[in-house]
Amino acid sequence: MRKLKLFTGSVNNELAEKISMRLGVPLSPLEIKRFKDTETYVKIKEKVRGEDVFIIQSTSPPVNENLMELLIILDAMKRSSAGRINVVIPYYGYGRQDRKATAREPITAKLVANLITAAGADRVVTVDLHTDQIQGFFDIPVDHFVAYPLFADYFKDKKIKNIVAVAPDTGFAKKTRRFAKLMEIPMAIIDKRRPAHNRAEVCFVIGDVKNKTAILIDDIIDTGGTISAAADALIQKGADKVYICATHAVLSGDAVKKLEVCKAKEIILTDTIPLASNKVLKKMKIISVASLMAQVIERIHSNESLGKLFYWEALV
Repeated sequence: MRKLKLFTGSVNNELAEKISMRLGVPLSPLEIKRFKDTETYVKIKEKVRGEDVFIIQSTSPPVNENLMELLIILDAMKRSSAGRINVVIPYYGYGRQDRKATAREPITAKLVANLITAAGADRVVTVDLHTDQIQGFFDIPVDHFVAYPLFADYFKDKKIKNIVAVAPDTGFAKKTRRFAKLMEIPMAIIDKRRPAHNRAEVCFVIGDVKNKTAILIDDIIDTGGTISAAADALIQKGADKVYICATHAVLSGDAVKKLEVCKAKEIILTDTIPLASNKVLKKMKIISVASLMAQVIERIHSNESLGKLFYWEALV
């Protein structure tokens, strides 16, 4: 069997260390540096010819810089004759540009998929793509996992009663329904309008939230305005408490300030994107995806089925 080699780019060092510990496989050395003109240089510091390589790198902010770094690492692996190149992208940047909403727009999520494939990736593993159809943008295997089962486990341990799951918009209703099924609780939906990029307005809350603990489920918190407004709207509609759950903590601009003053009791995030210390609030709880990613890597390497890890996808 080919040897498993684990590498990480500049983004997910802490997550990569956790995955490495769970696998019992050390991180292989990779030299990454920036020239004075900001160009990126990569050198693989050990043999990879014929090996089963896994590269961990989110394309999170600064998106263009981290994406380019990933492409250069992939090219270095391909030119070093790696046996199989698997790329673990916990957060897939440009995922929200997945269609032409108006004339003369690009479909950037597809462009990025083409770049990753052309650079040499043989397989992609990712968590909570903004839309499921992005899997079809790749001409290589994509293993797409979701984080809401981790949130479900967290709340089952808390043993909170009288809960309702809330989708922040109609687009996330399907995943919220699956979360509600796992938790065996009812759900509600927020009707949201988006008049411009990075701006949304809460219009209606569809469903019963009065005197209940509401759990808002989303994939990304970017500027924080939408999810904060949603939490406040649920309190106004009579919810007793509100918890916010989101997989990817992008937290652009003044998002942290918005989250701090919003009426959510707790904000549960994952570590697909590392959080700087100045972006961590007392009411934030970080759940790691390291155990899930380690299981995925182990099964891919040993050519075992991933079906067991997709058990929740049967829920509708």
